[in-house]
Amino acid sequence: MAARRIRLPPCLACMIMGAAVSTVYYNLKLRHPTLDMPIIDYDLALLIQPMLMLGISIGVAFNVIFADWMVTVLLIVLFIGTSTKAFLKGVETWKRETILKKEAARCLGSNGAGAGEVEYKSLPSGPRSGPQKDAMEPEVTILENINWKELGLLVFVWVAFLGLQIAKNHTASCSIVYWVLDLLQIPVSLVVSLYEAISLYKGRRVIASKGDDGKSFRVFQLVSYCAFGVLAGIVGGLLGLGGGFIMGPLFLELGVPPQVSSATATFAMTFSSSMSVVEYYLLKRFPVPYALYFVAVATIAAFVGQHVVRKLIILLGRASLIIFILAFMIFVSAISLGGVGISNMIGKFHRHEYMGFENLCKYDR
Repeated sequence: MAARRIRLPPCLACMIMGAAVSTVYYNLKLRHPTLDMPIIDYDLALLIQPMLMLGISIGVAFNVIFADWMVTVLLIVLFIGTSTKAFLKGVETWKRETILKKEAARCLGSNGAGAGEVEYKSLPSGPRSGPQKDAMEPEVTILENINWKELGLLVFVWVAFLGLQIAKNHTASCSIVYWVLDLLQIPVSLVVSLYEAISLYKGRRVIASKGDDGKSFRVFQLVSYCAFGVLAGIVGGLLGLGGGFIMGPLFLELGVPPQVSSATATFAMTFSSSMSVVEYYLLKRFPVPYALYFVAVATIAAFVGQHVVRKLIILLGRASLIIFILAFMIFVSAISLGGVGISNMIGKFHRHEYMGFENLCKYDR
């Protein structure tokens, strides 16, 4: 069993957590590109994140049960599919931005304005409701930009899950108490997501980043969003992704602007990836020095990358750049991580090591 303790998904989860924390800190000061709200949609996060956390716990358990080669195959298939979907969405957004640029150029030309002015005006990338603001995401102080009630509920879910995971770690595997503590995660996540879903259904709350489309929801829509959250969490926990790679493209499909989609997915991913790291640590799935190194490198890289990308978006006036970067990074991850996984799989095959399912109840914690 010792040979299985240092695996790709746990180390990947550490890197994602570091990158997510750095990016969220950067985004906490930013406003929505076209609406008077934070760039992070807290209501959308509150609906999805508890389900994401529940899925993470299920996925981490699957990570223990599944063999390395199974995880590698799932990772490659998921990454290639997600990157392709994101790339196609990026092309669609790019074409729409090009049309808007041409329309803006014609309007400016008819008013006697120079065509050069178009290059310095960012395109509207949010819902077409209400007056458009300057899409440069102006910064405000963090204290002014946080929705404290929603953040408090999200932190409550995280702390509750943390307490349950620590309590589980001090009980015998697969005992009655173990399963009771494990199942208690379901009502914790359901209560918070159900509260948000009912509020959205009755119109007491809105997903403002979707504009008019975020003011009314059918039961089927809300159930689907929560189900996707659980599914993303399962995949994230199994592969060590934190769920953000799944939620980002999903938010884009829901009509959320690229900047808001990226910021909200990363915000939810901070909670889910950190919980993944805690659960992997309790299962002794990685050495702490390696984890700290990965967290530090990813944190610095994410902060630099966020700053550079924001400058490029302001310069080019194309929010679709975020989607293309997301697609490229997912595809590169599929090639690099898949290559490492295949190499390890071939090595195990030549050494005639066991490559089947593991027993969760007999796992050495």
